[in-house]
Amino acid sequence: MIAPTTSIQLALDEQLASRTAELFRALGDTSRVRIISVLAESEMNVSALAAAVGISESAISHHMRGLRQMRLVRARKAGRQVFYRLDDDHILDLFERGLDHVLHG
Repeated sequence: MIAPTTSIQLALDEQLASRTAELFRALGDTSRVRIISVLAESEMNVSALAAAVGISESAISHHMRGLRQMRLVRARKAGRQVFYRLDDDHILDLFERGLDHVLHG
């Protein structure tokens, strides 16, 4: 990230701006936001996520593929099941700050 040299923040370079925009696009879907809200509480497998969010297992799998590519979630295999959790505390913080902003208004 670019560190400000004065009290005015310099503009992000194109690559960093593009990656940040991709992150917000990934969060721009209500199903993905609901998945993240459930994973903020605990690790879950696809079946449990589908039941909690109310969409099909295949839709969950589709969303998880994109969320993994964006490094928002992490997968862990246990036998034939795959368990997902948030990738790190930054994701939880981003989700909570967004939710706080929405609830503030």
